[in-house]
Amino acid sequence: MPWLLFVATLPGQNGGLRVRFWRQMKSLGAAILRDGVYLLPRREDLKESLEESQGELSAAGASAYVLDLAQQEAALENQWIGLFDRGEAYRECQVDLDALLKRLREWSEAEARRQFRLWHKSLEAVVAIDYFPGEARERAQRGAAEAEARLTRYYSPDEPLPAHRAIARLARREYQGRRWATRRRPWVDRIACAWLIRRFIDRDATFTWLGDIRRAPKDALTFDFDGASFTHVDDKVTFEVLLHAFSLEKDAALLRIGAMVHALDVGGEPTPEASGFEAMLSGARARIDDDDQLLAEMAGVLDSLYVHFQGGKSNK
Repeated sequence: MPWLLFVATLPGQNGGLRVRFWRQMKSLGAAILRDGVYLLPRREDLKESLEESQGELSAAGASAYVLDLAQQEAALENQWIGLFDRGEAYRECQVDLDALLKRLREWSEAEARRQFRLWHKSLEAVVAIDYFPGEARERAQRGAAEAEARLTRYYSPDEPLPAHRAIARLARREYQGRRWATRRRPWVDRIACAWLIRRFIDRDATFTWLGDIRRAPKDALTFDFDGASFTHVDDKVTFEVLLHAFSLEKDAALLRIGAMVHALDVGGEPTPEASGFEAMLSGARARIDDDDQLLAEMAGVLDSLYVHFQGGKSNK
């Protein structure tokens, strides 16, 4: 494979420049062949980054060169590829994750999820510079998914585990005037699902809020618990499953709400609106004991978010 060689000579007295340059090379995951000589696989984005560093160094009076190298003989290729082994970095990530999981008893769910997001960013930083990925990356990503599921189970033991199946396409006309059932005292995914059902799928829907999922009415369409008609599937939360099942996933505003629900329900990349919505739902649940009233209260919030995500235009 082709390579990039970056050769730089820095003024000895400019310590600040040296530190910035070292951080730049580290962030790119460059391998050090010798002092001032750095190696990276040939990619356009990496070449652009090196050329930016070259310009900065030249402006500061240093000399720097970006060189394209052709593929080398097999023995040298293997040696160079070995310089980019990220196994140790992934092991360090796992050690940090193990330490994080041991502290769940000390933290609220919000703090635990904040800590997990920070840890996940450190994993993503390793993944970003893993130019020759292998089993170590796959193992680390599996571990991250398992840890996220464990975190959810710890703070929300009744949250559904993801099913592994295809999501059938359904016709909305066949799901009108139905009874829908889910767990009582709805949190983010359930309240958003109930809003989505009544707003976009079944306008005459009625809801049954279950204290015991085993007592779900036989005629009810159930959602967001293990064994329900609609629940988590693979990496999709129930809201996202409903979007796909009823062909609503082309609605960009609903996708934005789905991203917010996903982040709050199972973690992942946070959205700007997530913390505000979580705070409003938490406050509403503290004030309102009746789940139908809670849905009515939060439906107005979700209606407003939907219009906002549309650019301020309601299609009601």
